[in-house]
Amino acid sequence: MTPRLVVLELSRIEATHLAGLVEQFAELLDESGESLPDDPAVLRLVPDAYADDPAAAKEFRDLTQRELLDRRSTDAGAVLASLVGAVAAPGDEHAPGDAESALVETTLIRLSPDDLQAWLRTLAALRLVLASRLGITDEDDHVDDDPRFGVYDWIGYRLDGLVRAADGDD
Repeated sequence: MTPRLVVLELSRIEATHLAGLVEQFAELLDESGESLPDDPAVLRLVPDAYADDPAAAKEFRDLTQRELLDRRSTDAGAVLASLVGAVAAPGDEHAPGDAESALVETTLIRLSPDDLQAWLRTLAALRLVLASRLGITDEDDHVDDDPRFGVYDWIGYRLDGLVRAADGDD
């Protein structure tokens, strides 16, 4: 399969909200530092490799955690870089009094194969963090009509669209 360019269409307000979420995600990764994080959301990003052997799990985590979190941070940086031109800036208006139109205006984000992979990994990781914060551990924990799950669902929707694009489903 030949790698292809994927074009993502977002409204400027979506791009702005997504950039804010990815910035918060990057800050969370930075705060984890070199030591074993005690934040359940970060721990969910670096799960135990050996559930039945705590010593082997700790050794594996000690060897791989920093590299994995650094890669997640690099991926988040790539997502933020690709959003730069799409984010609504204060005063980003077409005409005086037309700020709302500027926010709902759609913008196209072109993702190279490498950028697409960074987006897929970042959105999946961001969704894991949100799931941890919302207490979602399995499908039964998600409440469809609960507005607290809106961002979680929206990230899932965007992630699903990118997976379909990566698979070649137009």
